[in-house]
Amino acid sequence: MADIPLFPRAHAPWFIGWPVIVLSRLLYKVRALNVDRIPAQGGALIVTNHLSYADVLVMQLACPRPIRFVGHEAFPRRSWLFRVIYKLTGTVPVSPANALETVRRVSKLLQAGELVLVFAEGGISRTGQLMKLQRGFEMMARKAGVPVVPAAHDGLWGSLFSFSDNKYLFKSPRLMRTAVCVAWGEPIPAAQADASTVRRALLDLGCEAFEERPQLKRHLGSEIVRRLGRHPGRLALVDRTASRRELKAAQLFAAAAALSRHIRKTVPESRVGIVLPPGAGASIVNLAVLCAGKVPVNFNFTAGRSAVESSLRMSGVKTIISADAMKSKAAGFPWPERTLDLTTTIKEIGGKRALFPWFLAAWILPNQLLPVLLGLPRKGDRAEAGLLFTSGSSGEPKGVPLTHRNILANCWQFSTLSIFPSSSVMLSCLPVFHSFGFTVNMWYPLLRPCRSVTVPSPLDTKKIIEAIREEKVTVMVGAPTFMRPILKKAEVADLTSLEVLVSGAEKMPMDLYESFLEKFKIEIMQGYGMTEASPATNVNQPDPAVPTQAAGHQDGKRLGSVGRMMAGMTARVLDPETRNELPAGETGIVAFRGANMFGGYLDDPKKTAEVFHDGWYITGDLGRFDEDGFLFIEGRLSRFSKIAGEMVPHGTVEQKLIEAFALDQSEGYALVVMGVPDPGKGEQLVLLSANDAITAESVKEKLTAAGVPNLWIPKTVERVEKIPVLGTGKLDLKSCKDLALKAAGVS
Repeated sequence: MADIPLFPRAHAPWFIGWPVIVLSRLLYKVRALNVDRIPAQGGALIVTNHLSYADVLVMQLACPRPIRFVGHEAFPRRSWLFRVIYKLTGTVPVSPANALETVRRVSKLLQAGELVLVFAEGGISRTGQLMKLQRGFEMMARKAGVPVVPAAHDGLWGSLFSFSDNKYLFKSPRLMRTAVCVAWGEPIPAAQADASTVRRALLDLGCEAFEERPQLKRHLGSEIVRRLGRHPGRLALVDRTASRRELKAAQLFAAAAALSRHIRKTVPESRVGIVLPPGAGASIVNLAVLCAGKVPVNFNFTAGRSAVESSLRMSGVKTIISADAMKSKAAGFPWPERTLDLTTTIKEIGGKRALFPWFLAAWILPNQLLPVLLGLPRKGDRAEAGLLFTSGSSGEPKGVPLTHRNILANCWQFSTLSIFPSSSVMLSCLPVFHSFGFTVNMWYPLLRPCRSVTVPSPLDTKKIIEAIREEKVTVMVGAPTFMRPILKKAEVADLTSLEVLVSGAEKMPMDLYESFLEKFKIEIMQGYGMTEASPATNVNQPDPAVPTQAAGHQDGKRLGSVGRMMAGMTARVLDPETRNELPAGETGIVAFRGANMFGGYLDDPKKTAEVFHDGWYITGDLGRFDEDGFLFIEGRLSRFSKIAGEMVPHGTVEQKLIEAFALDQSEGYALVVMGVPDPGKGEQLVLLSANDAITAESVKEKLTAAGVPNLWIPKTVERVEKIPVLGTGKLDLKSCKDLALKAAGVS
């Protein structure tokens, strides 16, 4: 392989260079942040993420100095076009099979004072996430003695030249210029520029670039109304609450628009309560409240009366929109005096006559005019767009205000994933008071041209199986608690359309994963999130297809992990006591930052201060990142007990007990381990069991035989009728703690 002549890229013929620059600026609107961080002279190695074939154009537009690019040698061998491009731009063709030669040639260019850009992932990401960084760039920088300049760009995923929707090129081009933001990082000295340091810098810069997306400043209601009006005949929702009911985009818009006028006139408060299951009613009312300039508050009707009364008091809600059927079902709910029945209210405002003008408007007016007719602002940004309350699994519910920016950010983050293409048919059965039900099951399908199939409860296994089979559902998200009954009752033919099954809310048991894979040939993808993140932060994806021989395999998932970070998010792992950052690979408290993270709890500055540290949200979960960027959650910090100076994980003890007693948890939790104060050792373990065969003696015998340390063996075993569980399927840790304290005689 002959050496590349050491001329700068700017020496390409002007009649080629200038037309390319002009065309690029017509196609891409590039904004560069922190350009002053690029060395003004001398060699430097640029490392950036790789999302599309257009990355080279964008990076050059964002850099005041000419850049020398490094590309795979297979491309010019296969195409005359690439041969011309490589020749004119001085691109360095490299072979993965000859790494030492690649390092030598790039180092020579760097020593000559050039800016050289390498895509350290080794290829275009086909998942939309930052992939594993190959370590060759470390040797290049050290051999040449030049700094590494990290840079991250955002906005090209989903464009014509990216692998979004699992294909290159063969998709509709964007009609408007693509807005791209490039964030430049501080130069990192060669000796410190290892893969983990650069990866962390790229995630930080990706978060910074993502924050600049113009879509995040928009109003959620306005965005949804525009998208419903773009395709008014689209089947937006299939409600399977009682009989099957289809709702076209124009119908959904018309009902929400008419209702919003009534809410605007009759409800003086800024927040409106909603108590409805997933379905057409919940979608219409939530959108109507937004379009009325109010904030929807979906209350957890499965929570205890005191928790709901606390939520009502904190939110200041005086009006609730529900259904008569819900009122009879949730008789213990503290219904306020001003509780409206949705069906009755629609009739009172004129029924179909009131809806028809809006239905007609959706069909005949340009979709951009519909938000104007409703008096909706174009900008929502950091204003409140929804109020949710935490499940209270480990304490009293806390109010979590989510902004327009938060919700839109998480929806666009999901749109970058291969598991949720625009052609998806999504099963929506999670409660709307649950953050995933609120953002992903309800808002996401309205923002994207995919269809939502609603079932009123995740516990209605029969209806869920029927909905998947009859509606050809392709995507489902749920907790392991709700998946076990499906595994038990569904036939293989019932789930043939299901392509993606995502598990969240709790750690996925390996036996559930293996059983689903064996029976249905479906891999469950573990995800991770929280109400405060609107809700998702991480998710596994199926390994993407390999479109060309040169592309190579990419990992989209890793068993046991909760996946890589969503686009536009960054993370740290901190020491639980000092809050100092831990080295890569070590276990500590996971902290997040991103546009989807909330800004603080409702009227509770003390709790807000407890969960934020230098702008990072402290999750309270212990975890670690591997070198490829996959996050492994080890457990909740509150689910560890410090006994005689040793950290004992409750989840590990529970798993040992399940194995020792061969317990079947398909019908629900059989046991739970809790920690309570102990005057001698700091803490002691208490086992709550719903199984008569589990006694203190049998626990000691079986765990000792399994090689479990004596310190880890619960001495107190309390028989309970049922392990407390929340409506979301998660353990009710607060109720479990109360039972454990009582069993141990601790006040």
